[in-house]
Amino acid sequence: MKRNTYYMDEVVGTDKVDIKYLRRILSRIAPRKKLFILALILLAASSVVALVPPILIRMIVNDALPMSEGRTQKLVLLLVGLGVSGVLTALLPYFHRLIMGTIGHGIIRDVRREIFAHLQELPFEYYDTRPAGKISIRVTEYINELADFFTDYLLNFIVDLLKLAVATVFMLCLSPVLTAVVYAAVIPMVISVFLIKKAVRALFRKHRAKNSNRNAFIVESITGERVIKQFNRSAYNRTVYRDLQEDSASTWMKIVRRNELNAPVSEVFWNAGILAMYAVAIALIAGGASAMAGTVIAFLLYVNLCAEPLLQLAAVMQQLAQVSANLERIYETVDAPVSIRDKENAVVLKNVEGRVDYCDVTFGYEEGIHVLEHFDLHVRAGEKIALVGPTGAGKTTVVNLLTRFYDVGEGKITVDGVDVRDATLRSLRKEIGVLMQEPFLFKGTILDNIRYGTEGATDEECIAAAEAIYCDRVASRFAEGYAHELGERGDELSAGEKQLISFARVVLKDPRIVILDEATSSIDSETELLIQQALDRILAGKTAFIVAHRLSTIRKADRILFIEGGGIAEEGSHEELMARGGRYFALNQRE
Repeated sequence: MKRNTYYMDEVVGTDKVDIKYLRRILSRIAPRKKLFILALILLAASSVVALVPPILIRMIVNDALPMSEGRTQKLVLLLVGLGVSGVLTALLPYFHRLIMGTIGHGIIRDVRREIFAHLQELPFEYYDTRPAGKISIRVTEYINELADFFTDYLLNFIVDLLKLAVATVFMLCLSPVLTAVVYAAVIPMVISVFLIKKAVRALFRKHRAKNSNRNAFIVESITGERVIKQFNRSAYNRTVYRDLQEDSASTWMKIVRRNELNAPVSEVFWNAGILAMYAVAIALIAGGASAMAGTVIAFLLYVNLCAEPLLQLAAVMQQLAQVSANLERIYETVDAPVSIRDKENAVVLKNVEGRVDYCDVTFGYEEGIHVLEHFDLHVRAGEKIALVGPTGAGKTTVVNLLTRFYDVGEGKITVDGVDVRDATLRSLRKEIGVLMQEPFLFKGTILDNIRYGTEGATDEECIAAAEAIYCDRVASRFAEGYAHELGERGDELSAGEKQLISFARVVLKDPRIVILDEATSSIDSETELLIQQALDRILAGKTAFIVAHRLSTIRKADRILFIEGGGIAEEGSHEELMARGGRYFALNQRE
């Protein structure tokens, strides 16, 4: 698996706008089509009403002025018409913006739910190959920008296109000649904007990558704040952040410089078209065209109505370039394969005894590099297995494959004779309790954290589990006891206290198979002694896998496996391995 870090740009897609992503996001309008149709109706009405005043003004100039007794009533009616159209021009956009806002936020809500739900299903491999900051920015900033596009720019895009189309029709009706003159400038203007947009989109993709790098470093720095201060790395981190920020800022300035070309390029072509139109209009008036004055005034009003949509379309093209780059990142996550999931006919594990078999298992995190190779291990129900060996030998990998945090490359692992890949993930993990070296606590009470993963457990059951593992000593430190609200990651607790709460979680869960992965390494010797006494009771009758560097914690294990070279180098009880005088003996001597 190829790993990515904060100093490596992510590469997704190509420099071209991938229409399939736009189609996917726009397809979410379908379930809301009634609201969307209503918005379009209001939009059409608003656009048509906005085009009525030039016609009324033309009629006022050509037919109602100068005022006379016969024309007064007509002038009043035309002025009333102008007033009504003004009111409608103000009200109709409010309602169609309200509806489009509702549709846009509904779509964004669905996208947020979809990507977050998918993240819950993705395997550890996905998280191992990219920093947390590069994942979180897709769920937050990229979707926020997408929300702005839907609620603002998409609506304006539809409005501007409709206004442009209707205004063009009215202009053609008034004067095909003047319309042709104006569009002789508009067409090259649009082509120029598209060429600028193409260059900008490539820069937006680069900026997304630089921004993602910066966010990854920020998240890493926040989570590692204590270590940073302890090792006096603050000055170094400021330097790294400055470089990452400058990379992002310099790319953004390139985007700004190119985007700023939109306005002058558009105005040059537009002004050229207007000047040409004036020249032709003056020539027509000089040529004695009847009623041309009112027509030219009305035509100019329509031209002005076209000017704003044309210029806004340039802004929409810029946002489209940015949003399409965001969509690539969002859908790269949504489309990431869920390689570890339930089979169609997965079985539910019931009445598990705890027999575990590793049969000719081969596995590696990277292609061609095997951590375990043709690994065989057969564990009886209720047996306590200890795994020792050098760092990186594959001890944690053995237990991670059992829980299906990763799937085997070759061979199989069975629980009570059932291949773990044939069992439902929920029932498999329900029967396996895992205690990691680094416990993770969630914001909430101590009781909430003990209950985590065992929904429906009563307060009394949670407290009983805590007392069984001496976790009540943690609660007694606080006036609120078990109702004490923990901060983020339980920062006010010691590492040992956090681990005690994690122990209580597993005790409450009461699984048939227990995995202790360096679980007592952060606990002081006194507490460890108490836990060892408790574990003798808690693990009675359960199958247990104990990964440990502190060999004093595993001497009572039924079997000790020395893992090395992709397999089991030595196997036996503590006494047997010590008498053999091999690797395990040497490891004990060094302790």
